[in-house]
Amino acid sequence: MSKIDEILSRYREGGHENLIPILQDIQEAEGYLSENAIVRIGSFLKMSTTKIYGLATFYDRFRFIPAGKVHLRICNGTTCFINGSAGVVAAVRESLGTEPGQTTRDGRFSFELTACQGGCNEGPVICVGEDYHTRIRPEDVPELGSKLKLLADLK
Repeated sequence: MSKIDEILSRYREGGHENLIPILQDIQEAEGYLSENAIVRIGSFLKMSTTKIYGLATFYDRFRFIPAGKVHLRICNGTTCFINGSAGVVAAVRESLGTEPGQTTRDGRFSFELTACQGGCNEGPVICVGEDYHTRIRPEDVPELGSKLKLLADLK
């Protein structure tokens, strides 16, 4: 049984109210929502894939490409933005050679911009897994990048 089948088996077939929990469970298990997953969900819930995709793209927490081995979430909420998150984003973009929402060609890194991560008095904030790095400045990115490269090599 595939991961998707196992997840779908926990829900009532045709139960539209379960769409978001199903999307969340599949993304947690697979790391992203593939075209195959959306088609399978549509068949299971008897919903069009267009509606499923439309709903999933409304929320910024759903990804449609695999995340890198190391995935960064950079807070771009109001307070972090005022405190300089745009400069941090530019430094990460330059360091990784990729844009927010993308994964590096080697699959090692990805990053996304998020709304508030709850560290307003500590911003800008970068979250890597469950680790929060606070008061990040653009000049901190090369050192953080070196540490993250070591982490990617371990995964």
